Amino acid sequence: MQQKISIKITPSEAASNSIITAYIAAHLSINENQVTGFYKIKESIDARSRHQIWINITLQVFIDEPFITRQVEQVILRNVNHNSKSVIIIGAGPAGLFAALKLLELGIKPIVLERGKNVRDRRRDLAKLNKEGIVNPESNYCFGEGGAGTYSDGKLYTRSNKRGNIDRILNLFVQFGADEKILYQAHPHIGTNKLPNIIAAMRDAIIAYGGEVIFEEKVIDFVVKQNEIESVITSKGNNYKATSIILATGHSARDIFKLLHHKNILIEAKPFALGVRIEHPQNIIDECQYHLNPIATKNVGRGDYLPAASYSLVEQVNRRGVFSFCMCPGGIIAAAATDTNELVVNGWSPSKRNNPYANSGMVVTVELKNVLTKEITANPLALLEFQKNVEQKAYTAGGGNLVAPALRMVDFCEGKISTNLPNCSYIPGVTSANLKTVLPSFIHQALQQGLKTFGKKMKGYYTNEAIVVATESRTSSPVRIPRNADNLQHPQITNLYPCAEGAGYAGGIVSAAMDGERVAEMIVAHF
Repeated sequence: MQQKISIKITPSEAASNSIITAYIAAHLSINENQVTGFYKIKESIDARSRHQIWINITLQVFIDEPFITRQVEQVILRNVNHNSKSVIIIGAGPAGLFAALKLLELGIKPIVLERGKNVRDRRRDLAKLNKEGIVNPESNYCFGEGGAGTYSDGKLYTRSNKRGNIDRILNLFVQFGADEKILYQAHPHIGTNKLPNIIAAMRDAIIAYGGEVIFEEKVIDFVVKQNEIESVITSKGNNYKATSIILATGHSARDIFKLLHHKNILIEAKPFALGVRIEHPQNIIDECQYHLNPIATKNVGRGDYLPAASYSLVEQVNRRGVFSFCMCPGGIIAAAATDTNELVVNGWSPSKRNNPYANSGMVVTVELKNVLTKEITANPLALLEFQKNVEQKAYTAGGGNLVAPALRMVDFCEGKISTNLPNCSYIPGVTSANLKTVLPSFIHQALQQGLKTFGKKMKGYYTNEAIVVATESRTSSPVRIPRNADNLQHPQITNLYPCAEGAGYAGGIVSAAMDGERVAEMIVAHF
């Protein structure tokens, strides 16, 4: 007999299968030897009590019958060849890769054009970026195989359950090498150290089944005739004939936005968020979230059975949203610029989340009305230019070479310049600077008030041991590429399918992957 049950146990108990078995037997009023096995369906941490932290687990239990391990759904890909119908996919991020896999599942040949390099070669450019401050505009944290998520933690949590089948996406990740834990954890993530191998396995499968993945093939033009894109032209002079095109270039492909605008293909300004990245010593966030008393625990911290704590914060300041973004417990702040003379910071964590710092974006909503002037009225690139301007100011304030302008948190909120800065995980380095010269006043003021309020919500959060690093600006695309709701095509270009985060229809790895699959299915239905 199989049965689904839920139990609440302590973190140390949750680490022991024999103790879990004893809880199962007690819950069902049976002998322990009748429990032949179990696997987890859901697992989450409940740290609301100040006296005891609990682990909530839902289990699939096998009683008096042979145990069968979790069955992970396997997607069956079909072999295609040069005679098969094909679809051009621009961009090898999660949307592009999952669209390619879906097309192969449906018997259509994907041709993926990626401006950046494969994950292995891309790593060398990231090393130069961090150690020497050299930005390769085509190979960085945003551009290259796997997109921005590959070297940005691999967070798989999403609320977008109406956009597609989340479980299917997670199962696909497991099929290509991810740990099965992502199938039951409340906030699953893969880790920057493990995700590249999974992305490479997906690419190998696409090629093995007849698809194409071509790196360092940057699209620079579209040949448009009679409201269709006849072909795409790359920087190498190659011309790819197109019947259907999935445009999945990500939120930082500014050249694509400008190309579309230049060719009078409709795009729109889209609200996004901009701010800073906050970094605390991880033990401070652990104490805040797990209600640890460093004196009572003799500075032992969270112990061996709890993961590095995270947080999610949101507040309205003068009717403007201030919120945490892409929180990375046990993580590192990374340099995410995509061009010279610009400074962008992001965050990532390894799979164990065992670095000594916790960082998170802390950002403010930016709308078109915030940047409109008499000179800028209907420019769809207005918010993009606003974003770029702030990044350039951050670069200047840092003094160049990707050194980031920063302040201690309390100093930032009180309008002081820090005389020194705490240790920080950001490899290119930080320098004390007046962030009023970087951040627009409405963002600067909203962050000052928001951080003080967050300090009241999380005792210990508001501290000068935390550092504020500018600037976190690539939260989402500042441009939307419109598409029809019924067929997902661009309203002007009938064979162009704007897709995922770069087009304004997703916000993270899982939602982008689901959107890629959805677009692929729509194209096949159109065929």
